[in-house]
Amino acid sequence: MGKYVEPLVVPPAMPSMRGALGAPVENYVIGVRQFRQQVLPPGLPATTVWGYGSTGHPDTFHYPAFTIEARSGTPVRVRWQNQLRSRDGRYLPHLLPVDPTLHWANPPGGLRGRDASPVFRSTPGPYTGPVPIVTHLHGGLNTEESDGYTEAWYLPDALDVPAGYAEVGSFYEEFRGKFEDRFGEVWNRGEAVFQYANQERASTFWFHDHALGVTRLNVYAGLAGFYLLRGGPGDLPEGVLPGPAPRPGDPPWRKYYEIPVVVQDRSFHADGSLHYPAGRRDFDGFGGPYIPGSDIPPIWNPELFGNTMVTNGRTWPFLRVEPRRYRFRILNGCNSRYLILKITTHALAHRPAHAALPFWQIGSEGGFLPAPIQLDQLLIAPAERADVIVDFTSLTAGTELYLINEGPDKAFQGGKAGTDFSPADPATTGQIMKFVTGTLTAPDKTVPPGRLSLPRFEPLGEASRVRRLSLSEQNSASLPHVGPRQMLLGTLDRKGAAVPMHWDDPVTENPALGATEVWEIHNFTKDAHPIHVHEVQFQVLGRQAAGRPAQPAEAWESGLKDTVVAYPGVTRLKATFDRPGRYAWHCHMLEHEDNEMMRPYTIG
Repeated sequence: MGKYVEPLVVPPAMPSMRGALGAPVENYVIGVRQFRQQVLPPGLPATTVWGYGSTGHPDTFHYPAFTIEARSGTPVRVRWQNQLRSRDGRYLPHLLPVDPTLHWANPPGGLRGRDASPVFRSTPGPYTGPVPIVTHLHGGLNTEESDGYTEAWYLPDALDVPAGYAEVGSFYEEFRGKFEDRFGEVWNRGEAVFQYANQERASTFWFHDHALGVTRLNVYAGLAGFYLLRGGPGDLPEGVLPGPAPRPGDPPWRKYYEIPVVVQDRSFHADGSLHYPAGRRDFDGFGGPYIPGSDIPPIWNPELFGNTMVTNGRTWPFLRVEPRRYRFRILNGCNSRYLILKITTHALAHRPAHAALPFWQIGSEGGFLPAPIQLDQLLIAPAERADVIVDFTSLTAGTELYLINEGPDKAFQGGKAGTDFSPADPATTGQIMKFVTGTLTAPDKTVPPGRLSLPRFEPLGEASRVRRLSLSEQNSASLPHVGPRQMLLGTLDRKGAAVPMHWDDPVTENPALGATEVWEIHNFTKDAHPIHVHEVQFQVLGRQAAGRPAQPAEAWESGLKDTVVAYPGVTRLKATFDRPGRYAWHCHMLEHEDNEMMRPYTIG
């Protein structure tokens, strides 16, 4: 497959509904549709994907989505519509194999059996009915009914939804009522309306699907996009950092010096369609028995590692840059893969490679860091974001550099590439994109990153409680040495042993409204898990591996975050819980999240 033959797509700004100038709320109507897109290089087949887009602007449907540009203090209200139906109004089945034996949305279960683990007497095939979705704004701090709660999903407004199917999740009606009472906005069939207050610091958020038990598949099919919050006291004046970024109504020739970049791994069939394993054999060779001979899910895979890198919806693109500074907001949008990014002079350089240019990281998930940090490489877990400046000023026209990946082609356990694990395949998953240097078209008046003074960072207050939580995995109870069967969160007993819990077990994390707590996450597995806590931005306090002294947080973790790498051992974070309601915390390796590594929690 050819590399570096197509330019990087810079996602345009998502158009909003035209309202009165200075209206107190910015309104969007955003649908989810199925369409074909040229993800692979020209000459190869197009790929059927799912994506978000403005329903009033059919040409905006894209994978990844166009970017929602938000302003501090101006709420955004989105009518999220499930339009996964054909032109004649019939529902579209999933593009990928859905395992109906998991604890999942389970529409066929009806009102009594939805959001559950159905019982089968023999091994079923994939679910082929209408697809549940619900969109989560990852990083946003909003009320519970606008969180995109995993059990608040809904099916498309299709003509042929089978009789007896549940069309909405267990919490959909409750949250619909609360939203209507709060904002006076009605939710119709096949949609939900969410409002985002935008009271946070200027930050790099993203939105993606979060339906129970199918998040990994819905995101893999294409449901992800950036949400950039600007302005307020937590931002810098225009002109200090590289820009502009895309704005609504930009002409096609506009040059951008601030670019959001989402990196994902995918696999493809020869006909261009997305490949996602339809059985566990691809993962560890296990081919059965399944139901009734064992408790191993027949389709679910514990992790997913594609063999192709896709950046902003294209495989191995290139970007023409000028000899000046650029701002990149980088998101690891992979299902399971950790990224270790470097900029090098050769795509196939021996790993670990020498960095040709550094990254200057200025922000993470919760906004700007206290100060810029110069790094030769970026370690980014699934769902983490890194706001960085790359300075190409010293390069001459014609210089070519490569963004490479030295993370492993398997589950990340910590350590260094080439010493503790083999880096990604240099010929495929070890390459991301290429930079091609041109000539300067206008003076660069931005501030050099080493001289930047970033907005004031306010640490969280003193904690009133410490919670001890656990990460663990369980193997088969019926087949010795087969596993993992599922991944679990939980608590600890008095002796420090894990007490694993399932999604539907009673809530154990229930901070008081306004409380600041320390969460000690004890990881009893061998892998590093990216842990995301909804509706808070937290501080990482430090870590401690078994038998070793405690270590402080990494320099690039010194700001506010919503996702943290929990290595084997203990990871400590501190958060203030200031919005009452029901939310979730979970591992953001999506295959883990979809099979029990998620727990509800309540505030107040």
